[in-house]
Amino acid sequence: MASGREIVVVGSGVSGLTSAICLAEAGREVRVWSDAMPQRTTSAVAGAVWMPPRPAERASNTLDWTERSLRVFRELAGDPDTGVQMAPAMAVGELTATEAMAAAAALIPDLRPADDADLAEGFRNGFRATLPMIDMPHYLDYLVRRLAAAGCEIEERPVASLAEAADAAPIVVNCAGLRSGELVGDEAVRPIFGQHVVLTNPGLRQLFMEMNSGPEWTCYFPHPERVVCGGISIPGRWDTTPDPDVTERIVARCRRVEPRLGDAKVIETITGLRPDRPSVRVQAEPLGRGLCVHNYGHSGNGVTLSWGCAQDVLRLVDA
Repeated sequence: MASGREIVVVGSGVSGLTSAICLAEAGREVRVWSDAMPQRTTSAVAGAVWMPPRPAERASNTLDWTERSLRVFRELAGDPDTGVQMAPAMAVGELTATEAMAAAAALIPDLRPADDADLAEGFRNGFRATLPMIDMPHYLDYLVRRLAAAGCEIEERPVASLAEAADAAPIVVNCAGLRSGELVGDEAVRPIFGQHVVLTNPGLRQLFMEMNSGPEWTCYFPHPERVVCGGISIPGRWDTTPDPDVTERIVARCRRVEPRLGDAKVIETITGLRPDRPSVRVQAEPLGRGLCVHNYGHSGNGVTLSWGCAQDVLRLVDA
């Protein structure tokens, strides 16, 4: 019988794990149900770097979620076992450094324009900063360990409906990502196909990101043993089969920007479907005689928003 304090979190990607941790560490009895274990979720193939998204493209409280997540990542960067590090970053592209600083200066104290001499050929604008960079396979393992330490295990259990989870607990937290569209009948949820190419790391430390509004861009994230290179965005595509032509274009773009990648070997090509929605949904609503708290629709900003959204999940559960 449910005690009244039990919670089922649906989904074991970064949103599900951080939500479950916030709840379990607050003393709640939490179970995580997922049709895939963390290392097989979309979160596992993310780059990933904390970067403020454009607020107009997300929910109205995006900046608050972003800031709260930044505080957590800065703390986690002090522990090498988390997979989080504060890394030097170069961002270039359509947003000028002045525009970027206007949106994020309060969050990133060392954000500054890049010298023209430091910009790769073909780029006119850029800025430098120190940002949290997350090695997702290691980070997900850390989250699983932290969740277990709080008394919560993950069950590989596909969920056919949220009502099924509500039969097991009076509170359900929906962090099902792309599957949320099906589970709640939300037609605004759609997949955005992404593909990364993982190379050996020839000694890089600085991450690189091109910001543009097109379907393809150049980025690379150097982790201790690998460099995750991208990127591409194809809305509405469900097929996760890697595209060899995309792989070639990604590798060529990254090697053009960073010649040291010229001799790096391709380790693997990884793909995933980002759970896109016009705005992030963090909201509570009745579910039968119980409560459902939704936390989905993060698109490519799941890591950046994760801890802020998870803390709001806890607030909504306790409201």
